[in-house]
Amino acid sequence: MAMVTSTERVIDTTVGGGPRLRGGNGFPKNGGGRGGQGGESLRYSGDRYRIGVWLGLGSILMLFVALISSYIVRSASGNDWHPIAMPKVLWLSTALILISSVTMEVSRRSLKQQSDAGYTRWLMITVALGLAFLASQILAWRQLVRQGVYVASNPHSSFFYLFTAAHGLHLLGGILALGYLLLRTTRKRSTIEGELLRAGAAGAATIYWHFMDGLWVALFSLLFLWK
Repeated sequence: MAMVTSTERVIDTTVGGGPRLRGGNGFPKNGGGRGGQGGESLRYSGDRYRIGVWLGLGSILMLFVALISSYIVRSASGNDWHPIAMPKVLWLSTALILISSVTMEVSRRSLKQQSDAGYTRWLMITVALGLAFLASQILAWRQLVRQGVYVASNPHSSFFYLFTAAHGLHLLGGILALGYLLLRTTRKRSTIEGELLRAGAAGAATIYWHFMDGLWVALFSLLFLWK
């Protein structure tokens, strides 16, 4: 009887589907998936990650829909609405977060190709871009303060600070999640289950990051175009 001397691993970490791993009879029993004979697919469902992140994003979306609706209604009522000049640094903020969405996707694809070095490198770049985005937001606040525009100056400035602070806090949560993923890359994964758990977590983090990117573009457009 022929002996299995090697195992081929192919991990698919596409955002839309759960990670899959294929191999032969050499897989350990604690693979965390569905085993089969003759190289059948072993599949570990990443549904728990995707369901969790989509539930969280649903609540975040409802929060911002309510805030945006209030912004639009409030801007059309009362005589105390005085549009403020948007800090030019917000254009830099937008460029940073758009680039970070690209690097996050490259990181996920590196993991799909089983390139730990590429995955870690692009994940670190994404974290750095996220921190740079937050720094640019603080710089925008400082520019407004130097102009004498504060939270209580008028309703438009109040919404500006509210939108940017709420988005920044949620993005900070995403940065912490990416930091956790970076810590996990330093640990040896001796089981298939551990590898697939990492792939599922990376896919969920990518969904969250892309959502934060799209949300900022929507807020940026609203603040600049709807005054």
